Amino acid sequence: MSRNHTRLLKFNNSVIITKTQAFLEKKLINRKEMLFMCNIKMFSLGGLDEMGKNCYVVEIDNDIFVFDCGLKYANENLYGIDYIIPDFEYLIKNQSRIKGLFLTHGHYENMGATEDLIKDIPTLKVYATKFTKFVLTNDGVDEKRITEITPHKKINFGPVSIFPISVNHSAPDAVMYVINTKDGAIVYTGDFIIDPKMMDKYSMDLGKIAYIGKQGVLALLCESVFSERIGHTSPSHRLVNIFKDAIKHTEHRMMFAVLPTHIYTIQEIFDAAANTHRKIVIMGKNLQNIISFSKKEGYLNFQDNMLGDLSNIEDKDSILLIQDSKENPYFSISKIINGYDKFIKLKSTDTVVFAEPKYDSSEKTLVKVQNDLATHGCGIVTMPKEKTILHHASSEDLMIMIDLLKPKYYMPVKGEYRYMVNNANIATELKIPKENILLKQNGDVVEIIDGNLNTECFDHIKVNDILIDGNSTEDVGELVIKDREMLSENGIVLISATISKKEKVLLVGPEVTTRGFIYVKDSSEMIEEIKRISLNIIERNITDTYIEYNKIKNEIREELGKYLYHETECKPMIIAVVQEV
Repeated sequence: MSRNHTRLLKFNNSVIITKTQAFLEKKLINRKEMLFMCNIKMFSLGGLDEMGKNCYVVEIDNDIFVFDCGLKYANENLYGIDYIIPDFEYLIKNQSRIKGLFLTHGHYENMGATEDLIKDIPTLKVYATKFTKFVLTNDGVDEKRITEITPHKKINFGPVSIFPISVNHSAPDAVMYVINTKDGAIVYTGDFIIDPKMMDKYSMDLGKIAYIGKQGVLALLCESVFSERIGHTSPSHRLVNIFKDAIKHTEHRMMFAVLPTHIYTIQEIFDAAANTHRKIVIMGKNLQNIISFSKKEGYLNFQDNMLGDLSNIEDKDSILLIQDSKENPYFSISKIINGYDKFIKLKSTDTVVFAEPKYDSSEKTLVKVQNDLATHGCGIVTMPKEKTILHHASSEDLMIMIDLLKPKYYMPVKGEYRYMVNNANIATELKIPKENILLKQNGDVVEIIDGNLNTECFDHIKVNDILIDGNSTEDVGELVIKDREMLSENGIVLISATISKKEKVLLVGPEVTTRGFIYVKDSSEMIEEIKRISLNIIERNITDTYIEYNKIKNEIREELGKYLYHETECKPMIIAVVQEV
């Protein structure tokens, strides 16, 4: 081989090496770029275009972070349903990727479904401040499942960190969350107002929020409940003067219906009763536990001599704190009215104060309760919704939050759609481009890649309302609700009969039982006709060799349904029970 040829080989070899190096270097650069790129997805399992059931999911690359896990109160049309929770199917399928559930505060709209989610995902890690943790454990959640967090103390998850910041709210230790990513911060406000007079366990660190804003906020998820209200929420959230006026003008026993976790409202009741001769009696173990804990931890402040006990229930000047539940805001008062409470007997001289503004979902129930109280001659004090509101951000509060954080993308959350639209309009007024305002529905996925919105993402996560009845965590389902609705409106007709299996003959019946449909004594002819129709159906479906049980039941339902609708224009539930002996 010639020397020149050798040189050519070396030259060619060097060329090959050079190309390989270039390829590897380019690949390395791409890998480094990938390391600093962030794929973010955000969506809601509940809370958009509805009041309650708040549950928001942020995915950062392969990690899932869940914020709040609330319930929604059932309205009067959902017969027998206690409350509604989000559909957790997506979280269950991807549970290995979940880093934790982060709760903003101890109100049931934001944490009431936590126990349900824990049952579905036993390995779930729950992060909550001290008061929220106590509310969960007081409701039966295992303390070991909850990691207590402190406001302004970072929680690290590799390249992502979670930073809680204290906010003003009616529940103590309420926080908002800052999710720090490679492409900037994602902020979820939870519930808040801006009130400098709320101190200590109810305070808000506006300085920290402003600092986060200067560092750069990629996306802000902000509540919408009171976005339509002009001005600041403070001082309209303060109820103490209304309570003082009610106490001043009432000579006899008073009852205050309260939600156990609305500690700020309970504090105002104690403040209103201070320097009076009235004793406050706390009714209900759950409420007693929460108030005792809150007093010990400094969330509540009152003199011990203000408290009475069961011996003070009948006192003319006593104040009874009546706890309502997450399932039914007016259940306890209803028990007292109907005489089912073992300690409290309603008097015509009693005055009942509904210490919270009414819930839209249970307005009919409240009206009925108030009418029943009026029938007994009781005084009634309600919180006017237009003047006294819960601790949610009004338009000026939202403006301050947006101005401090200056987010690139803005996503209204929590509230009916018209509230979310108004929230979006506020953001527009503050010069956030319309294309950067994300108005979504539950399940709609927002994707941000390398700090920029993916406008071609149309992904949707399946979401449904899960209806909870009693202690069951199984979805009751639409058909059950329809059956209950039918029963409530049209009643039930039960046809029962007994057939000899051996002889293939009718032994007993058909017997007719009705509930909520017709008054039997005044409808004897109709009852006899029901029996006749049922008998004909049974006899024609019995042969010497077999009995068509399913056919009997189906034909009874069909033919009786037509007959009863023709006679009454009602559609009662018809149940045929055919047994053999």
